[in-house]
Formats: sequence, structure tokens, C-alpha cells
Amino acid sequence: MSTPTRLFRAVAIAEAITWTGLLIGMFLKYGPAENETGVRIFGMLHGVVFIAYVVVTLVVWVDRRWSIGRGLLALGAAIPPLATLPLEWWAIRKDWLGDTWRLPAGAGDSLPDRVVAWLLRNPLRGAAVGLVAVAALTGLALVVGPPTS
Repeated sequence: MSTPTRLFRAVAIAEAITWTGLLIGMFLKYGPAENETGVRIFGMLHGVVFIAYVVVTLVVWVDRRWSIGRGLLALGAAIPPLATLPLEWWAIRKDWLGDTWRLPAGAGDSLPDRVVAWLLRNPLRGAAVGLVAVAALTGLALVVGPPTS
């Protein structure tokens, strides 16, 4: 099973990489090339990874018992380009993440604790639930439509 640090680091880096791809795609779209391919590819990819980052952040938030401020800061880091990288570095430096999950050892009393504990005790099912959540939220985002400029 992955640790909170490894899982959070992976999605934070992936989110920053897809942000970089989207920024390059936007440069190509609005720059001299006037080519939308990069935005189409990286826009969708970034959207999916952004949602995965949010889902993982919520799981880590519950497991690590982050304060509302810390959790909102971690979620908000996905909005400005590349901000998940310094947040991830800071979180590791300040030991916000840890090398073990808290909840599989003993579920807390709250509903979020029980849900996250189940996800972590059943890693294959938990990963499947995570993938379904990301797919459903991505589908919802596609129905709502892209941001307008």
C-alpha cells in the first residue's frame, strides 16, 4: 500500500506536469502556431488529474486530520499553475503527510473517517472507487462544459 506522502507527491507532481502541458498548449494556441491540439490534449488530461488531486487530497485530509485551513490550502494549490509542487515540498518538510496511514489501524467515529478507513483497508476496491469517482466527476465536468473566456 502506498503511503500518504507517496500518493500525495505523485498526484501533486502529475498535476503540475499537466498544468505545464496545458500552459504550453495555450501558448501554441494563442501564439504564433495557432494550433489547438495541445489545449485539447492537455486540457482534458489536466482536468482528469486535477480531479484525481482533489480526491487524493480529501482522503489525505481526512486520514491526517488536517485542519480546515490546511485542507483548503492543499485544495487551493491546484488552481494556480504549478502551485502543487511548492505545497507538496512544504507539506513533506512540515510532516503534514506521514509515512503510514492512520485510519486502517482503527477507524474514527465520523462518517468521513469510516469511509476513508474502508478505502485504505481495501486498497484494490479503494483504487476502483477512486477511479470511478474521478471518472464520474470528469463526466460531470464535461456535461457542464469547458470554462468560457
